[in-house]
Amino acid sequence: MEPTADLEPYAIDPSGPDIHGEAERLRARGPIARVVLPGGVQAWWVTGYELTRQLLTDPRVSRDTYRHWPAWENGEGELARTWPLAMWVSDRNMITAYGAEHTRLRRLVARAFTARRTLALQPRIESVVADLLDQIDADPHDGPVDLRAQFAHPLPVRVISDLLGMPDHLRDRLLVAVSGMLNTAATAEEAKSYEHAMYAALDELVEHRRASPADDLTTALISVHDDDGGPGLSHRELVDTILLMFTAGHETTVNLLDHAIFILLTRPDQLALVRGGSATWADVIEETLRLEAPFANLPMRYAVEDIALPTVTIRRGEPIVVSFGAAGRDPEVHGPDADAFDATRDTRRDHVAFGYGVHHCLGAPLARLEASIALPALFDRFPDLTLATPAAHVLPLESFISNGHRELPVLLREGAA
Repeated sequence: MEPTADLEPYAIDPSGPDIHGEAERLRARGPIARVVLPGGVQAWWVTGYELTRQLLTDPRVSRDTYRHWPAWENGEGELARTWPLAMWVSDRNMITAYGAEHTRLRRLVARAFTARRTLALQPRIESVVADLLDQIDADPHDGPVDLRAQFAHPLPVRVISDLLGMPDHLRDRLLVAVSGMLNTAATAEEAKSYEHAMYAALDELVEHRRASPADDLTTALISVHDDDGGPGLSHRELVDTILLMFTAGHETTVNLLDHAIFILLTRPDQLALVRGGSATWADVIEETLRLEAPFANLPMRYAVEDIALPTVTIRRGEPIVVSFGAAGRDPEVHGPDADAFDATRDTRRDHVAFGYGVHHCLGAPLARLEASIALPALFDRFPDLTLATPAAHVLPLESFISNGHRELPVLLREGAA
């Protein structure tokens, strides 16, 4: 294979119309290739599963933009002012920290985001699922229902909002801003507007919870911030950690549910495996995560020092984008049918959809719990569920980061118009 360093960098489509096709074109260049991101920023793009796991655990790779990306100019240069994706690299929280700083932040966050809190949410999740299904079932007309908007989206939004203690009016404002941030086709001006709106809502949330503390994650994080007994969270770390929990705590689960439903409606043979007991809902969830990573690609990481690989050398300070979606479809791991859904696939759990190593997502158990409750409840309530439009007409989000559909139109009952 021709070394990827000798090829012209591949221009990533910011609107994300075909992220899997793009991943395959990049995979043809090897497990790592040069790309051009929106705004003309060049980076390395990692598609190989084993190389992804290697770089996610390599101490020579950092997500600290301020320390390890010279082109960022410590957030004071042109990129910080005009790059449409600046918000994706400017935040300060546990997943962007490096080394000892990451350990400190993750330990502080883990104190507030415990397994006990996750397990305690099961009755609430079951209640929200039942409520949403009742609302959908009560609709008098037999026309199409958008299950992304009416089921896949509101479920994790309600759950993470409860967990964070977020009032409805701030939640709705934050959702608009986060949705704008996830649109990687947005202009720099639009992205900056969403960023301002996002931090205004987060600041209001912190002030609200500081004045009215409750048994929620935001209050717990504020107490860490205000703790005089040692290094807690700075204000920027506090709001960025809340933003991380809110965004990752709903968008990943929205896309997981969206794709799992879509796949089962387009692959009735796979749904039959579950109904017949040959596969479990846990199998469906893991295979969906493998095939359709909720965040397909995530900018950025940086080489702390030169990293020599078999075909290329990543130079110190060069940015890296990990393609979680491509890693999940690596044929060297999953075979020649890696692009096909198979709930009984032996390698269905061999994915990095929730990260890997020290940056593995703390909220992964919550996402799996929500999906394990929501999916069987949906298909039990509506056993004749079908897509309301040809699968090819169900359009992807305008994002090369967030991997989901704009809408998921379905018919609830046989014979519905």
